Amino acid sequence: MNIHKYLAQFREHGADAQLIQKAIEEHTTDKAKRQTFYERYKASVSGVPILQRQPIEYEDFETGAVRRIDNKVNNLLNNAFDADIVDTKVGYMFGHPVGYEIDEESSDELKKLKDEIGVFRMRNNVEDKDSEWGKKAAICGYSARLAYIDTEGKERIINLDPWETIIFSPSDYTEPEFAIRYFDIDENKQRVEFYDDAYFYVFETGANGLTLIEKSLHTFDYCPLFGLPNNEELMADAEKVITLIDAYDRTISDASNEIEQYRLAYLIFKGTSVDYNTAEQLKKTGIFELLDEKDDIKYLTKDINDTMIENHLNRLEENILRFAKSVNFTDEAFAGNVSGVAMKYKLMSLENKCITMERKMTAALRYQFKVVCSAWAKKGICSPGDYLKLWFSFKRNVPANLLEEAQTAVSLTAITSKKTALSTLSIIDDVEYELEQREIEA
Repeated sequence: MNIHKYLAQFREHGADAQLIQKAIEEHTTDKAKRQTFYERYKASVSGVPILQRQPIEYEDFETGAVRRIDNKVNNLLNNAFDADIVDTKVGYMFGHPVGYEIDEESSDELKKLKDEIGVFRMRNNVEDKDSEWGKKAAICGYSARLAYIDTEGKERIINLDPWETIIFSPSDYTEPEFAIRYFDIDENKQRVEFYDDAYFYVFETGANGLTLIEKSLHTFDYCPLFGLPNNEELMADAEKVITLIDAYDRTISDASNEIEQYRLAYLIFKGTSVDYNTAEQLKKTGIFELLDEKDDIKYLTKDINDTMIENHLNRLEENILRFAKSVNFTDEAFAGNVSGVAMKYKLMSLENKCITMERKMTAALRYQFKVVCSAWAKKGICSPGDYLKLWFSFKRNVPANLLEEAQTAVSLTAITSKKTALSTLSIIDDVEYELEQREIEA
């Protein structure tokens, strides 16, 4: 959809019901795409093509006397590479919570802001929300978040499904000018919310289209519904390898069919014949009596080239992980006590992908606190621009060589600050807290 066209129209007409309805109708294709990615992640029948495959019905042979039996088995084996790609990234990137740090050249006002952010994080379970926010962005290409004021007058955040949101921005999703959220209340009614820099509007569908039922100030000075892009192109982590995953599913399902169909193979009697009663008796005894040396019994089976199948599956798996920039931690390359530098080389493709998202998430979190600080400023907690003194840190979740890290930290102490040296230790999530504890124990 043409975001810039709608930006100009919303600037001119505001929360116009017909314009909002038109935007929602144009969003249908994108909505379906994001929902499909999420259904695939959940391995639901509606999301995974192999789970919807029907057995192939072959026609009878010309005589009608012989029927095929190799269409009686239809294994539906889903190999959830797409979910594994996402979970690997989320565990690697968000296994340690995102750090929130305040510039320490401080005044009492920044002390208030630091305390308020600590309470804000606990009240909103920020560690969990940030992880889920990043996960949904990796699954769908982007995810959304809404800042709001609860019934107690406290600033809160909630993650929203991306297929229920439309974000309008002249730059990127982390700095919206207008935003729409819409979802079904029941089978016949839909709720639509429209946000700008001052108000939020609530519409409901009716016989005559959208009807405005509420208009209220949202307290913030900026649009409170914003997005977290997975990348500039809003592509999901597994989007480039979807066809490879489907090919893997088909291959392994068909190979399983071949193995299972082996039980259904025809039994061939050479030089003798078997009537119905004899066939029934064979099922019970499993004994064959051959009277002539030329008589023979064997199964009519197809030859299975298992080497070709195995090589094909290995190549597919290799390409899936390669093009999705993911890794297989069960691989032998990760066995043993790998040094920090060697581990980084093995994780380089995953790390490069995470760096992109880290920068996007930093921008989104900075906008989040720009919005929240506009409300805190009205309470005298901080100045509107103090969000620029807040920094975000990300620590990768990898197996740690604590001895190596400790030696590195001791060496760094001679040339860097204690804060920088402590930040290199994977066992420390909150450097500020650790410094405070050192002062208490000194």
